[in-house]
Amino acid sequence: MKVLALILAGGRGSRLDILSENRVKPSVPFAGKFRIIDFTLSNCSNSGIYNIAILTQYLPFSLNEHIGSGRPWDLDRRDSKVTLLQPHSDWYNGTADAVRKNIHYIEQSEPELVLILSGDHIYKMDYRKMIQQHIDTQADLTIGCKIIDPKEAFRFGMLEADTNNLISRFEEKPKHTTSELASMGIYVFNTDVLLSQLRNNQLPDLDFGKHIIPEMIKHHPVYSYRFNDYWKDVGTYDSYLHANLELIETVDKIPLDMYDPFWKIYTKSEELPAVKIGSKAIIRQALLSNGSIVAGTVERSVLSPGVIVHPFAKVTGSVLLNNVEVKPGAILENVIIDKHTVIGENAMVGFGGDMTPNIDQPELLTSGITVLGKRLLVPKNMVIGRNCRIFQSADLEHVPEHIIHSGSTIK
Repeated sequence: MKVLALILAGGRGSRLDILSENRVKPSVPFAGKFRIIDFTLSNCSNSGIYNIAILTQYLPFSLNEHIGSGRPWDLDRRDSKVTLLQPHSDWYNGTADAVRKNIHYIEQSEPELVLILSGDHIYKMDYRKMIQQHIDTQADLTIGCKIIDPKEAFRFGMLEADTNNLISRFEEKPKHTTSELASMGIYVFNTDVLLSQLRNNQLPDLDFGKHIIPEMIKHHPVYSYRFNDYWKDVGTYDSYLHANLELIETVDKIPLDMYDPFWKIYTKSEELPAVKIGSKAIIRQALLSNGSIVAGTVERSVLSPGVIVHPFAKVTGSVLLNNVEVKPGAILENVIIDKHTVIGENAMVGFGGDMTPNIDQPELLTSGITVLGKRLLVPKNMVIGRNCRIFQSADLEHVPEHIIHSGSTIK
């Protein structure tokens, strides 16, 4: 069965505003050395799906550079390829519109089935099992689904299905529902059905959840495929930090096994030396990536490639992206720091008991996480509180008294 995988990777990731200031959400680093999209690409490779197109849109440069020819995922072989598709003129207006604007590519590929995936979720899944169920049930569309807490239903497409997995009802992001079955944004379409749906619907903002799926349920056999393993949307600062820190749990508690030799997560790796640990370093529950140097204390944290933690510095409950440097005596707690930022001597970031929500964007930061952008220089002895957003362009040298109070945004 000839399958074409289309990965939707054009979302801005607005709730990760600082991390997605210069990159799309699927390109955001995760778990030290990886990017979020690595999980979807690795799932394809491990599932034997090598004909892949990635639909990009906003700020595609970081993603394009990361994927390149697709070699890390074994996608540069004679019988495989990865293609990056960008809008030719108009922006994509909805998930289905993104696919509709690339109908010509689907036709040229001549697949029997089209597997539509999101590039911004963390999970390991063998797509062959879902495809096989799709064939066995003679479905026109199969939707990957997972049971969730109904309180989270407002973030997902929610559906109802019988004991044979035939879907009878679908509602996109309802405010209230009794259903526990959520769409994962993973679809298997018969190609002719997909093309027909895209051609016959002239809505400019065409979306699978809002338009295509509810209409198909009325006239086509649409089935759910239930997925029971780990799957997470890391689209908020809280979920991003929590998902990273989950990976440092002990083997019996870890929700996502990154060390499974039979289902590897592949990525484009930098050529960096081994991790270096100083004689007085203290490390408890941490992921340390290649090129990191730790001479201070690191607890319950994830360090990306090239991070340096100097003597007497302390990092707790945090995620530091590539080449962050923490100078001697600095203390970081519950922070996310983007690449190439330097924390000056004896600075304190994520400090104090004041949990004032972020004043500009309270829906983004309320739990005490402070987020710093790329290439910042945090001055010596500066104190930064909780729930702060500090963007790449910020000039911290001229902040009065070198104090940034909890809930502040600095641009």
